Amino acid sequence: MSNRSPCALSRSLGVAAGLALAVAALCILHPVWLIAAPAEYRSAKMGRPLFAGVNLATGGFAPERLPGVYGKDYRYPDAQTAAPFLAMGMTAVRLPFLWERIQPVAMGALDPVELDRIDRSIAGLDGFAVIILDLHNYARYRGQLLDGSDRSAAQLADLWRRLAMHYRSSPRIAFGLMNEPHEIGGAQWRGILDRTVASIRSTGSTNLLLVPGVRWTGGHAWFDGGPQSSAVQLHGFKDPAHHFLFEIHQYLDGNSSGTGSDCVSEKIGRQRLAGVTRWLRAEKAGAVLAEFGVPPTPGCLAALDDLLGFLDSNDDVWRGWTYWAAGDWWGDYPYSIQPNGLTAKPQSAVLRRHLLAYARR
Repeated sequence: MSNRSPCALSRSLGVAAGLALAVAALCILHPVWLIAAPAEYRSAKMGRPLFAGVNLATGGFAPERLPGVYGKDYRYPDAQTAAPFLAMGMTAVRLPFLWERIQPVAMGALDPVELDRIDRSIAGLDGFAVIILDLHNYARYRGQLLDGSDRSAAQLADLWRRLAMHYRSSPRIAFGLMNEPHEIGGAQWRGILDRTVASIRSTGSTNLLLVPGVRWTGGHAWFDGGPQSSAVQLHGFKDPAHHFLFEIHQYLDGNSSGTGSDCVSEKIGRQRLAGVTRWLRAEKAGAVLAEFGVPPTPGCLAALDDLLGFLDSNDDVWRGWTYWAAGDWWGDYPYSIQPNGLTAKPQSAVLRRHLLAYARR
């Protein structure tokens, strides 16, 4: 999400839905396509997204406190936190983490304690078909922008090579290469991406890759920047394993930042995504809308429904989505869909309607 730090938002401990009740609901609502084999990621149009889910996004909290205290400054989701979304029929979780916590020294070893925390979280999410590891660093390491130099390109490539070595035997794990790069030129970013992808594939990994653009990877900004735009610099992007989707974010408030209290109009989502949708089709490429969310106003709920309808009607290129956000520490953040006890948030009714429609196809 652009122009905001999760740690700056109100965070009070919420009460997660009872795990037993969630499991009972899961028996009723859980669609068969939830357990589709990861190999289906490569399928052609199926009349439903390859995955649909939620950002369980407390692992990226407190970036100003590094490494931070686990369980106080940040935490990764567990089965209880995720149970309401599994019961809704969601098939994916986007799991933010911070580079500095998993690799305290650039080009150094992964921290075994932090890696174990992530592995334990993934184990608790075993009902989901896809887990997206989201490097939530905005094209920065310890506050320093990746500048496109050989050194910065090597650093990101090294991190993902190490993670790929660890997760290459787990095809349900997807690699979100970087959350919302910004203040970096498109050409510089393309060079970093090419090197990172090559490093991942050198390990033998065939995990799904999510490839972001620049300018916060916003769909509305895909053509901004002329020759340095995402549209120009990601033209003809290649993955040796032929297993990637572009990662795009789109919010519906006035400045597309996901911090506003209302939405521009009911149709603003489709309007902002129209251009990048045509670009994806011309590229013969697919994308995931990895961040989008709204506050629970009537106008925004209508806009959310229309946005999901637009994705559904263009599912030859829009292959998945993950709503922003949920997790136990979001408190009264208006975009959150983490239930208050057994009370679902209004946005969940809109999401559930689309999820149930997918199950019937």
